[in-house]
Amino acid sequence: MSTTKGLEGVVAAETKISSIIDDQLTYVGYSIDDLAENASFEEVVFLLWNKRFPNKEELAQLEQDLFNNMAIPSGIIDHFKSYEIHKVHPMGALRTAISLLGLYDEEADDMTEEANKRKAIRLQAKVASVVTAFSRVRDGKDPIQPKEGLSYAANFLYMLNGKVPSELEEEAINKALVLHADHELNASTFTSRVCVATLSDMYSGITAAIGALKGPLHGGANEAVMEMLLEIGEVENALPYVKEKMANKEKIMGMGHRVYKSGDPRAKHLKKMSKELTALHGMEKWYEMSVKIEEFIKTEKGLPANVDFYSASVYHTLGIKHDLYTPIFAMSRFSGWIAHILEQYENNRLIRPRAEYVGPQNQKYVDINER
Repeated sequence: MSTTKGLEGVVAAETKISSIIDDQLTYVGYSIDDLAENASFEEVVFLLWNKRFPNKEELAQLEQDLFNNMAIPSGIIDHFKSYEIHKVHPMGALRTAISLLGLYDEEADDMTEEANKRKAIRLQAKVASVVTAFSRVRDGKDPIQPKEGLSYAANFLYMLNGKVPSELEEEAINKALVLHADHELNASTFTSRVCVATLSDMYSGITAAIGALKGPLHGGANEAVMEMLLEIGEVENALPYVKEKMANKEKIMGMGHRVYKSGDPRAKHLKKMSKELTALHGMEKWYEMSVKIEEFIKTEKGLPANVDFYSASVYHTLGIKHDLYTPIFAMSRFSGWIAHILEQYENNRLIRPRAEYVGPQNQKYVDINER
């Protein structure tokens, strides 16, 4: 029996949702560049779930359905208020809140196709409210209800800070949501499929996926990137800092990718947004610092930036707290997780790999008095 550490290069499933071929990412055959420049997040949600783009009426219906389902039960808010709030990481709160939401959904265990589609809408709608409500509650503020007529991206920023965002701010979040929506069989997506392959419910699958995304080797990288930039402080400190880290054989977060060899195709879109937003807000140093680090690491190690690297400065410039970066990733990736869960249900087989045993053999039980 041959083994591959970390299952690297192992094909574990067939999918019609997204692909990474020759370092190019596509959703249902559409290039990520085309989608990032032209599509709304709502269009991408529909595309991932239905394998085609919506017409005007279908898009309007999805937008309305998402808005109509954004409200979360008061019990979720009360649960947030019961925490020692500043000791709880938002990803832990999100994981628990989504699991708790399942207890409020009368259709949670209804496995029909129609019920699963309704749960998909609820989950995608409510995750934005969960993330923003947690952020406001821990700051001693009341949650804000969504505003009709705003896009999903705009409503997220509105519910977070109570202000309708500018067009550029809305574009930045929309682009980030589109870019993070799906990424083939990554760790959290694989986790969601393993979970629901037992015919467990959608809430369980999403909760399991959040648990996998919470780790710093998956979703937590963008938060770590911003912590690094803050530690560096000024542009002139960037290269000495990175050189010292490399001399100590410490990892520079946000650089390189397990799958991409010539570069993450998503990174350039957030790099452009970082440049525009930091210039608008007079915070150019975060962009300039990032560029210096990226160029140096690419020259020295051959590792280009991944999508997490520039998302850090984009979110920071928007005034978003650093520990909310991974929940924003999750908010986007709900769309992909749900797509994969629905696909797993369509043609399900229990995912049960084998392990190669490498421990001792032929041992005999010894009575406790003789040990």
